[in-house]
Amino acid sequence: METKDSNGNVLEDGDNVHVIKELKVRGMSKILKRGNVIRGIRLTNDPQEVECRIGKAQIVLKTQFLKKA
Repeated sequence: METKDSNGNVLEDGDNVHVIKELKVRGMSKILKRGNVIRGIRLTNDPQEVECRIGKAQIVLKTQFLKKA
């Protein structure tokens, strides 16, 4: 299955994405603000989730909150 962003664009390993909604990350005091660029995502087995690194933390984000940069 293909992993798609909120606009329907196909995502691949290493793509850069924008956050389209302010997100509170569980277990961290950091908030991902709208418009933040996340570089070098990695695809997971679930087509609705991607893995990325924010600072030193590795997190999983839902693709419905991301837009391909």
